[in-house]
Amino acid sequence: MKTGRGTKPKAAKREQIRLLVADDHALILEGLAAAIGRQEDMRVVARARNGREAVDLWEMHRPDVTLLDLRMPKLNGIGVIRAIRDEDAAARVIVQTTYDTDEEVYQAIRAGARAYLLKDAPLQELLDCIRKVHAGEICLPLTLGARLAARTSSDALTSREIDVLKLLAKGRSNKEIGSNLFVSESTVKSHVRSMFTKLHVMSRTEAIATANQRGLLQL
Repeated sequence: MKTGRGTKPKAAKREQIRLLVADDHALILEGLAAAIGRQEDMRVVARARNGREAVDLWEMHRPDVTLLDLRMPKLNGIGVIRAIRDEDAAARVIVQTTYDTDEEVYQAIRAGARAYLLKDAPLQELLDCIRKVHAGEICLPLTLGARLAARTSSDALTSREIDVLKLLAKGRSNKEIGSNLFVSESTVKSHVRSMFTKLHVMSRTEAIATANQRGLLQL
């Protein structure tokens, strides 16, 4: 009769991190999914090609971590984060982008992203970030953290000011902006003055140029 002595117990199977990957570029999406799928402790449960699909798939699969492109059609990354966190305030989201604009970073973190990485970051850095975020950590590059810390809330544009800014960029007059947003022309002028102060500019042209540099018009 065998006693089983001398046999090694089987190692417990490592729990896999379930991921949703969202990117509108097919090659990037497939490449990320393949690289993540090769990790013993990770599994891609869903892939999305646009923001609306990302929200729908998140609701369907409830992944442990969502890896999200910040600029996508139908609904941008910031909109996706807000929609997901409306469902689950503890949702863990990592945003990736080609663009390193302060405003996009600020808006993504403010919306609830737990990490921010550029798409040219090394694969190992991404994998480490996924594991950290899954463990409940926040994962931001040191230089990025310093920039965010240096930014004060008084410099942040309100959502209404961003609405006004986008209409300014389309060449609309104060009267036209007021009509579009259902506010008075004097209210629009007040928003414009506030924007100029926060952006440290003196004209509409400067405001639009600065907004482009910060990524404000993509929000």
